[in-house]
Amino acid sequence: MKKETYQMKQYARRFAGPLLVFAVGAGLVAAPGTANAAAVSATIDVRTTLKVRSGPSLADKVLGSLRDNQRVSTVCSVTGQSVRGSVRTTAQWDKLSTGGYVTHAYVRSSAAIKRCATTSPQAEAVKTKPGKPIATTNKVGTVRSSDGKVNIRSGPSTTAPVRRIVASGAKVTGVCYVSGSMVAGTVRTTAQWNKLSDGNYISHAYVSTAALKACPGAAPVTPAPATTLTPEQFIKAAVPGAQLGWREYGVPASVTIAQAILESGWGRSGLSSVDRNYFGIKCQSGKYGTLANGCHEYKTQECTKEGTCFTTTATFRTYASMGHSFRDHGNFLKVNPRYAPAFNYTKNANAFIWNVWKAGYATDPNYYTKVTTLMAQQKLYQYDTWK
Repeated sequence: MKKETYQMKQYARRFAGPLLVFAVGAGLVAAPGTANAAAVSATIDVRTTLKVRSGPSLADKVLGSLRDNQRVSTVCSVTGQSVRGSVRTTAQWDKLSTGGYVTHAYVRSSAAIKRCATTSPQAEAVKTKPGKPIATTNKVGTVRSSDGKVNIRSGPSTTAPVRRIVASGAKVTGVCYVSGSMVAGTVRTTAQWNKLSDGNYISHAYVSTAALKACPGAAPVTPAPATTLTPEQFIKAAVPGAQLGWREYGVPASVTIAQAILESGWGRSGLSSVDRNYFGIKCQSGKYGTLANGCHEYKTQECTKEGTCFTTTATFRTYASMGHSFRDHGNFLKVNPRYAPAFNYTKNANAFIWNVWKAGYATDPNYYTKVTTLMAQQKLYQYDTWK
């Protein structure tokens, strides 16, 4: 009996030695049941299908796809490209037990998914005190396109590789802007490209967003070529929108046209030629209302009522068309209580603009005189439809 016990112990020792060496050398061998215990069950939450990729990025090779409500087994998670999904916005990507990665933005898991083991240190999330979020200059914008889907590229150029495509109405998070290829889009014509939170770029010509800051070291954006109209052409183009402004809001058409001429330089200013803003209406804390489609920051010259002028920076609204700008002009005056006295004179153009100026619409002390002079010289009173 003792001999038999001794032989069994010797056998155990001889077997255990090579087994231990094999496990350490392979680095992947685990005791039975360990891998399954670490796996976390999850459910896919997506409208159509979710791509399974070879790495944690939307640019990585597609290995397959998963349908909505499909059950999967996740092994661990890694940090990759940030994605906005139906469940959350996150940079976490989940490694599947079947191979490949899916963004955690479309995954509902039964428990927290542990980080994948790595031989190199991984960055940890910065811990902040509750109730004090980290300040950010990122701006969430909306893609607007009547030309189909919009390409998001690896660089600020129409020749840069396409990373993905987005449909009109999609949300994108802009970090800053740079100068690149000139693009004539649905929203505007511009050489500005917005750098997104994932490091890729989208043409500002297709994005409605609050104003972004220039990326560090970025060159100034080249202005779009200005469309030059003769005074006759400008007035002809302005009349329909100005008369619609009077019908909708009560602003005399002659006043609207004269203000547009004065403030846009007959449509030749950068603000009007690039952003179709003919009245210098500004954004307020990044908000641009329902008729504009975004904001754009400019350096501008302003004057006090005492006649002292100075250079400052201001953020102005951008528009899809001249008509949208003219409608917003009427709406802007109508909804601001300070201009209410002017609407007692909707059929008296001179009295109307006098009360608008008196309420502080413009800081130029000669603004009223300039507007009424244009109204008379260009015979704009004929477009006041109540006559």
